[in-house]
Amino acid sequence: MSCNTCPEKPFMNMRRRYGVSLLLVAATLFVFAQVRHHDFVDYDDDLYVVENPVVQTGLNLKSVVWAFKTTSIANWHPLTWLSHLLDVQLYGLNAGRHHLTSLFIHIANTLLLFLTLRQMTGALWRSAFVAALFALHPLHVESVVQVACRKDVLSTFFWMLAIYTYAGYVHQPGRFRYYLVILFFALGLMAKPMVVTLPFVLLLLDYWPLGRFQVIETDRAVRKNHRFKKNLYLLWEKIPLFILAAASCLITFYVQDKGGAVASLEKYSLGVRFANALVSYTGYITKTIWPANLAFFYPHPGMWPLWEVAGAFCLLLLISILAIRNAKDKPFLIVGWLWYIGTLIPVIGLVQVGAQAMADRYTYVPLIGLFIMISWGADDVFIKRRFRKIVGALSAISIIFVLMAVSWIQTGFWQNSLKLFTHAIEVTSNNTAAHNNLGMVLQEMGRPQEAIPHYQRALQIDPQYAFAHNNWGNALSAMEKHAEAAEHYAAAIKINPQYAKAHYNLANFFMEDGKISEAINHYSESLRIDPSYVAAHNNLGTALARQGRTAEAIAHFREALRLDPDNLSARTNLEKMLAAQEERDKAVLKIQEALVKNPMNADAHYRLGGLYKSKGDLNAAAAHYQEALAVNPKFFEASKNLGIIYAMQGKYDGARECFHRGITLRPHQWESYYYIAGTYARQNRSAESTDWLLKAVDKGFNDWGLLKNDGNFENIRRTATYQDLMKNH
Repeated sequence: MSCNTCPEKPFMNMRRRYGVSLLLVAATLFVFAQVRHHDFVDYDDDLYVVENPVVQTGLNLKSVVWAFKTTSIANWHPLTWLSHLLDVQLYGLNAGRHHLTSLFIHIANTLLLFLTLRQMTGALWRSAFVAALFALHPLHVESVVQVACRKDVLSTFFWMLAIYTYAGYVHQPGRFRYYLVILFFALGLMAKPMVVTLPFVLLLLDYWPLGRFQVIETDRAVRKNHRFKKNLYLLWEKIPLFILAAASCLITFYVQDKGGAVASLEKYSLGVRFANALVSYTGYITKTIWPANLAFFYPHPGMWPLWEVAGAFCLLLLISILAIRNAKDKPFLIVGWLWYIGTLIPVIGLVQVGAQAMADRYTYVPLIGLFIMISWGADDVFIKRRFRKIVGALSAISIIFVLMAVSWIQTGFWQNSLKLFTHAIEVTSNNTAAHNNLGMVLQEMGRPQEAIPHYQRALQIDPQYAFAHNNWGNALSAMEKHAEAAEHYAAAIKINPQYAKAHYNLANFFMEDGKISEAINHYSESLRIDPSYVAAHNNLGTALARQGRTAEAIAHFREALRLDPDNLSARTNLEKMLAAQEERDKAVLKIQEALVKNPMNADAHYRLGGLYKSKGDLNAAAAHYQEALAVNPKFFEASKNLGIIYAMQGKYDGARECFHRGITLRPHQWESYYYIAGTYARQNRSAESTDWLLKAVDKGFNDWGLLKNDGNFENIRRTATYQDLMKNH
């Protein structure tokens, strides 16, 4: 009996497959199991999990609906959000378990890759080597060990399921398998749109190893016609996949452009982006062969040296020519090369997303193409040599052990933010993101003085780096240098007017400085940019409450709680406001009953005006102050408060009329003079404002803290007159 018909052979093949699978799992676990002790890192993990109020609620109806509706972080990937929601539901914020989830998905991807290649090619060891390279290469560390890269491993899981199912469909066509391919592709797109290139890859696999382009007819004319029809059918059967891909591209570009992730043509011209793409293609190849100096972020140089761009172009052209010339005899070369080139197109930078030149995580799927070229090419090299099996096996094992060692070390750099950013500064140059992020980590550790030099360095590299200005402001604020901090917040806003956090931080400064109107303006601008900014809603509510705009304040506290139901500060503020409102409503009813009995009660009208003012109903407040003055024209407090209401409404002439009445009633009190100065200051009429302020000083004004914190007098504080006043008082 020949070996091919031996009944033991299927059993032996199955044992080998199981054995290889176990080795792949064991090697991957050995390298990456350390992640169970890793922390979240301050690079997107906060946006996806740690500081995301919706994700922290876990898996529930509201969060599931949010996952499908949100375009947060300039992406639409609902399945990725669902995976994070499920992790929080199961593990809370246990970082190690979040990491292990990504690791297990990576292991599943490795096994699917091995089984798929084994199914399509029948080559056990070459398929195993590709899977080992995929599982253990250092360039794949970022995708596996960063929680925010869950979208990489999850989308690839559905990518591999789609290819595995497609191989089964080719072997045994049927609608069910075909629909499964479409389903898995759609799920992959909903995890990360980078898998948009799947239809292109399936066409490559049709050429090799599935051999669907081959034609066996002998008659040349018949053969050509048959080939045309068959190739057209291969394209036709993938039309639904191309439609899904096109829809995903449109959605992704719209969402990323809306979220500000797509760099403008003014910043990176087409020529710059094309040059960066060429250098990145060769850069990834270099790091595949020699995986050294890997970092979480590679800064964009703006323009690469011409010799480097030309060299990259020549290298890519040379490899392409060699792959095309050997396409017939060595089809794996052209398939692997086009796999690598094609699957990188969405992230190669032709449409620039983000500020990086390249990123390790982008290689998670594309490197499979290079691994196929290496595995099948190496086997082809050794095929005619003596001891080829021994030499090939020893070479493969050596490569795998080296990659395991490098990946184990690289995984260690992701243990926490301090290690990650420090390492990036050591292995890259002019890395603004690394300096900025390291400063943030040091600041969180209570070391703001050590953080500031990193912000300074980031701004030396890129003076337009708004994030560094904002974080420098935070460091100064922690050091109680609030005025200097405000200057950096303002600088960040000047560079990027759409920077919500900088508006929020500057608003906090104005709140502390007593400039409520300015604070409200910046909180409002922050919420215009980011309507889901919980802290801004809460603080804006507090600012509005200080101005007596109760209804608006309550609305913002409620919105903060809708976005983050566990926000204790917003809940406390809302409860206080509602309790105070209830007390005011009771007081209003009581005074109104008194006015029914005696409509000429000036004091009741005055108190009712105050209650309406505290509720934010300025028109009703003004009406009752007017009623009080109609009953008692010499009611100084009613006249003063009516003037304040008019000033709040921008009716400055009416306000001054009320304050002048106050001067008539009490000519020796400084308050009315001070308020008249304030109305002129609001109109930026500095000369008149200064004159009336001097009159207030002459009448006994000496509350310099009040003047310092009154936002009306921002312009006056810059004048020489104000400086003289401060010297004398």
